[in-house]
Amino acid sequence: MPLPDLPPAGWRRWLPASLAAAVAALFASCRSGPPAEPPAVDAPPDKPAVIGPVPAAQGSARLSAATNALSYRRDAATHLYGLNAARIFKGRLPPLLYAIGVLQVDIDAAGRVTALRWMRAPRHAPEVMAEIERTVRAAAPYPAPARMGKVTWTDTWLWEKSGRFQLDTLTEGQD
Repeated sequence: MPLPDLPPAGWRRWLPASLAAAVAALFASCRSGPPAEPPAVDAPPDKPAVIGPVPAAQGSARLSAATNALSYRRDAATHLYGLNAARIFKGRLPPLLYAIGVLQVDIDAAGRVTALRWMRAPRHAPEVMAEIERTVRAAAPYPAPARMGKVTWTDTWLWEKSGRFQLDTLTEGQD
């Protein structure tokens, strides 16, 4: 196949651009398959599978299949929302919030809270800090981090002046 008649300067611009486009197309066509499904946790035959948060004396009835702290966030936030459904702010949050705090929660292998640390405390609202800490502790045990043994869960609490809240992990946004 004959090559187009281009002056040597034209080849110097055309060839690298063509190679770059070919490499970009190659990388764009390479993608991994869908993410692997976490293994199912079998329930005893006489009991139905557990859906949602179910606290128990020995630990959570749910197991988390999360393999890192970031993926555990959704399990912990969903658990907390399930136990506090009446306190969750429905819809988009207003533009000005009463308090915003970032809290780290250490969870052991059984889903129990072992420590709380404020990364960004809403010090202007000490009553909010106390209520968040009480809410986190009252929701224990959390889904047991089966694949990690223990985990540090970090989330941002978005607190509206009515006392209702959303977690950044599951927020519906803000106006």
